[in-house]
Amino acid sequence: MDSLPKSVLNYASTPVFTEKNIPEMLQESHRTKANTWARIVVCEGLLLFCVLEPEVCTTTLEPGVAGIVEPEVAHYVRPMGKVRFHIEFHR
Repeated sequence: MDSLPKSVLNYASTPVFTEKNIPEMLQESHRTKANTWARIVVCEGLLLFCVLEPEVCTTTLEPGVAGIVEPEVAHYVRPMGKVRFHIEFHR
């Protein structure tokens, strides 16, 4: 999916992460909760975004190209050099 549904609203955001402080759990397969969507926003650099189901799909995120995470779908991110990004949560 390329965009969030129009019916969801932002309720929280993470701090800005860099290649030096990305939490380990974000770099391993994990899922959002039921009814929770996420939008990964890159401010600077490149970030590998991999969705693991229903089939594997890998995308390179950059400023202007956000990653959308559907509820309960396994995914992970990995830095591709220097990067700054944050995650917005919607429901």
